Amino acid sequence: RAGAAFQYLLVQKTGAQKNVGLIQLNRPKALNALCEGLMAELRRALEAMENDPEVGAIVLTGSQKAFAAGADIKEMQNKTFQECYNSSFLAGWDKVSVVRKPIIAAVNGYALGGGCELAMMCDIIYAGEKAEFGQPEILLGTIPGAGGTQRLTRAVGKSLAMEMVLTGDRISA
Repeated sequence: RAGAAFQYLLVQKTGAQKNVGLIQLNRPKALNALCEGLMAELRRALEAMENDPEVGAIVLTGSQKAFAAGADIKEMQNKTFQECYNSSFLAGWDKVSVVRKPIIAAVNGYALGGGCELAMMCDIIYAGEKAEFGQPEILLGTIPGAGGTQRLTRAVGKSLAMEMVLTGDRISA
């Protein structure tokens, strides 16, 4: 029912009293890469959950293999800096961080680049045994662009954040 309106998400209310909003990223072939369409749907789903008086908390998750493997590189690879800047390319990516209801990231598998940043925007992160967090943008010749450098520093401290951002190394749960 609720999930029918979305191409890249599975959305439902769950729990004994149906008061937990569950949003699952659903682009399995792309390891839940965060394309513009998925991010627009996520903003829409979060707004619906925030405005639903029955929902007390929201869980954001992916699959066992990938929470989200980052921004959709295929979608952005041919864009110049000017095109990204003028089109407000990352506008609205921070919607998760401004929702007033608590959001829990349930992470298993890859949470890389934009996926790691998305998890860090949540209020709480629950990491499964196979969770891998990383900011590998440096391997593509860039740095995290959606607030990842600031959030990562607050989450893991300056030294580890610098190591992760400057080497592209990953950490486990």
